[in-house]
Amino acid sequence: MSSISIIGLGNMAGALAARAVASGHAVEIIGRDQAKAKELAATLGGGATVGTFGAVPVGDIVVLAVPYASAVPVVAQYGDALAGKFIIDISNTFNADATGLVIPEGTSGAQEIAKAVPASAHVVKAFNTVFGHVLAQGRPLDVFFAGDDARAKADVSAFIESLGLRPFDVGGLAMARWLEGVGPLLMGLARNGAGTFDIALGVDLPG
Repeated sequence: MSSISIIGLGNMAGALAARAVASGHAVEIIGRDQAKAKELAATLGGGATVGTFGAVPVGDIVVLAVPYASAVPVVAQYGDALAGKFIIDISNTFNADATGLVIPEGTSGAQEIAKAVPASAHVVKAFNTVFGHVLAQGRPLDVFFAGDDARAKADVSAFIESLGLRPFDVGGLAMARWLEGVGPLLMGLARNGAGTFDIALGVDLPG
């Protein structure tokens, strides 16, 4: 099992941390609010620890579970503390009413984060196509991911699979823009055709 550091204290961070602890991973919780981080770690149990915001994360895989508006400033603050890490960006980049993306054409949130981390760190986009409350239900879900570094993708894929989820590689990090575009699609589907947010996208493999 891997050592996983999660930067963030929101619902998605909690859901990922819970599945990681249940799967036997060593989990480090990191947040600006140390009291909330300690509370989440205590709730998780399983030996979950609390890290110091801005210090070198313990995990080889670092889950960046903060809103996109905070993501680049956070990794910039960490600087060389993220050297050599595999960073999973789970953020969505849609606008306030979830009708479009705030990122300019030709890039993605994940690519902008990748520009801000040390050269030896590698960003993988994943988990942004799954609602946090659905992830927390423990259901077997499909998780789409994108990245440019083969080893980072292999490790992230293995991590996803260890959580009882099916990993699907969609290509290089440039594909992250299209994964981020799934956000407004899911929101529109939940509000309209599905009529519920208790949904997930999946792949149906024939045979």
